[in-house]
Amino acid sequence: MPRSVAVALVTAGLLAVTTTSAVVTIAVVKPDDRPAVTAAGAPPKAIAPPATASTPASPPGPVPSTPAATPPPAPSVPAPASTVKGTVSGGRHEGDLRYFLLPIPAGGESYGPVDGMPMTDEDLSAIYKDGLDIMDILKSYRFKDAATRTYRTADGKAEVTVTLLRFGSAADARDYAKTHTMNGDPVEITGDPAAHGYVRKPAEQAFTGSMSGISLQGDVEYTVDVDVKGTPDKALLNEVMKRQRDWLTSGR
Repeated sequence: MPRSVAVALVTAGLLAVTTTSAVVTIAVVKPDDRPAVTAAGAPPKAIAPPATASTPASPPGPVPSTPAATPPPAPSVPAPASTVKGTVSGGRHEGDLRYFLLPIPAGGESYGPVDGMPMTDEDLSAIYKDGLDIMDILKSYRFKDAATRTYRTADGKAEVTVTLLRFGSAADARDYAKTHTMNGDPVEITGDPAAHGYVRKPAEQAFTGSMSGISLQGDVEYTVDVDVKGTPDKALLNEVMKRQRDWLTSGR
């Protein structure tokens, strides 16, 4: 869901790779200290520019004396309400993990289901190179389940992917998150004291830059990946990370 320092064993979230072919690795220490393995993230989808419509030229000829009747506006249809439910108490998150994905901001466009998608073992394993038993690593931290959603911002300038991993306890999530690293220039995330972040600048402004933040709240570790054209502005990452933390804390 795709973003290098190897510590012992390697895992990855959904990490963006720029057009400069940067490789993202995530180092995660497994409790039993198995040999290190390197995983490469998959390239993100290109951010499609907003579509523009051209105005056809007026046909030649005389203008009718009587204007055509204007049809009444179609009644607005409310968006279907989400059916996923969840509750949080004392840092423990119960119910459908998709409920805790930060809601898409107004005007944003979801890639895939609006509620997000649960991630299967196969989805997680597909992120890594063949031969890496990522599920064995995750389950050593009492991993329970995962969910993800990608959306494009209303202005069409950024693509944001949020990935949640739920563990057996807050201690398991903390142990996993503190060894979860990515390549790029380390940056401080403001508004989220448990977070650490990384920025990857493109070789040219016409290329895609990316940034990632990793943090946790209770028994859930979360990763936010942002792809933008040109040098990323950390302010957007700060904002999304803080809002995601608040949502996980309160459930609303």
